[in-house]
Amino acid sequence: MNPINLKPELELPLIQLQNLQVYFPVKQGTFFKKTVSFLKAVDGISFEIQPGETFSLVGESGCGKSTTGRAILQLEHPTGGKVYFEDIDLTTLNKKALQKMRRRMQIIFQDPYASLNPRMTVGTIISEPLIIHHLCSKKRAINRVRELLDLVGLNPNFINRYPHEFSGGQRQRIGIARALAVQPDFIVCDEPIASLDVSIQAQVINLLKSLQKQFSLTYLFIAHDLSVVRHISNRIAVMYLGKVVELADHNQLYENPLHPYTQALLSAVPIPDPDLEKQRERILLTGEIPSPISPPTGCRFHTRCPLAFEQCRMLEPQWREINPGHFVGCHLVESSENI
Repeated sequence: MNPINLKPELELPLIQLQNLQVYFPVKQGTFFKKTVSFLKAVDGISFEIQPGETFSLVGESGCGKSTTGRAILQLEHPTGGKVYFEDIDLTTLNKKALQKMRRRMQIIFQDPYASLNPRMTVGTIISEPLIIHHLCSKKRAINRVRELLDLVGLNPNFINRYPHEFSGGQRQRIGIARALAVQPDFIVCDEPIASLDVSIQAQVINLLKSLQKQFSLTYLFIAHDLSVVRHISNRIAVMYLGKVVELADHNQLYENPLHPYTQALLSAVPIPDPDLEKQRERILLTGEIPSPISPPTGCRFHTRCPLAFEQCRMLEPQWREINPGHFVGCHLVESSENI
């Protein structure tokens, strides 16, 4: 467990995770399937998200980022730990109470092609949450849908069109409009630009930033590319194999990355200056990500870390605050501090 209390003097965090665990059973057998082990998708992470901030979660595919976002929304029920929305523990709520809370929490899915029902019109897709939460009549919902389409930069007259009539960027705007329909406080952005063309990605990022300012939204922004999150994030957490290995303000993380995994990710981010790009060295990680069914002992990154030593293989590093607001779990950082 790595508890973080970044701003105890400020208002209550909007989202607080305490030792969150999400394990999926691995079963074997033809007829009578027996649980033989567990896939540890999220294995004891803790952090807070303050009201109005964009908290980014970054890491390679399969590290548990999306599972963390889904567990916050209770789309995946946690195996252990707590998820607080303000002072409410979401893990203890029944189905009816959770449905009421979900009006305040929404998600923008990664794939705009799979997340929109092809049999429903845009108007039906966006108005569905309004009807479910009894926020307005069907007649009023149509007017609200037109307002939302205009808000995300789409023609309000598109209300009777179907998803296949739109491009990927337009579909993602429809997904954003659907998330905004119930006027939430918190939105999980689950790699919302990963499947979009580079020319469209900046437009969607700018739209999210504009909407956040306009409606005082709080984001959990999930991505696998550190270059994407730099200009949208207040704080960034780097995740590897179910664990958060580093967390810092976005400027601190880019200017002074402490964990070798963060350094490797940042070395892959291109620099717009050709001369500087030629001079710097890429950190190439060897091997594959270990299986989350049987993660390595000690530091989970030691099997791919170019700086690993014996202690990394034996002991799990402690989660420590190295500088104000800058947390890291790495034996190498601990050793350098003691010198």
